[in-house]
Amino acid sequence: MQAIVLVGGFGTRLRTIVTDLPKPMAPIQDKPFLAHLLLNLKRHGITSVILPIHYMGEKIRDYFQSEYAGISIQYAEEEQPLGTGGAIVNALKYISEAEQPVFVLNGDTFLQLDYQAMYKQHQQSGTSLTMALRQIEDCSRYGKVITENNQILKFSEKGEAGSGWINAGVYLLHPYLFSQYHLPVQFSFENEFLFPYLNRITPQSFIANDYFIDIGIPEDYARAIHDLPALGK
Repeated sequence: MQAIVLVGGFGTRLRTIVTDLPKPMAPIQDKPFLAHLLLNLKRHGITSVILPIHYMGEKIRDYFQSEYAGISIQYAEEEQPLGTGGAIVNALKYISEAEQPVFVLNGDTFLQLDYQAMYKQHQQSGTSLTMALRQIEDCSRYGKVITENNQILKFSEKGEAGSGWINAGVYLLHPYLFSQYHLPVQFSFENEFLFPYLNRITPQSFIANDYFIDIGIPEDYARAIHDLPALGK
């Protein structure tokens, strides 16, 4: 199985603590956050990863090189920021199995899930896009996802308090997903693709109930420093 891990963002909210590194390289004890993420992917059968790089991308490349812990790594360099959607489209040029679905992950989010089970459900459903969802007590930071019979029907705005399902930052998509749409080179996967074309894409949900953390804010980064080393044992 293959994965694209989005690591090109600027990480502005975390920059007060991690000043000289891209956010996925934020240290978690003896190795970067991204290393913990890649090791988790390896445990679940991912053998090849593509990293779209831009902001401080040389720091990511210098650390991981072309292979890490048995995972083959390629780099999709961006001369200018492409947004999450543009980064995915650009990275899809590097995949080795163009007919097979590929996982896409946010490089600042760690989610424990059964990747094999998600892959199997995706193939059985016949959908072009499956999204991992995680239930949390307060969705105000993320916005809620409304589903019915595994189909994603609606996204609510950020700021709505209360418990519910959120987009947990792991997707499984077919490489042809974007081919039917006229999209700019630079675009947001969520705001300029997923939200406006939701009824045409008809994505499916995959429920994850295990550990989830987003290191985008200092409080959760501190929690990740405590939690992640134990998860890998």
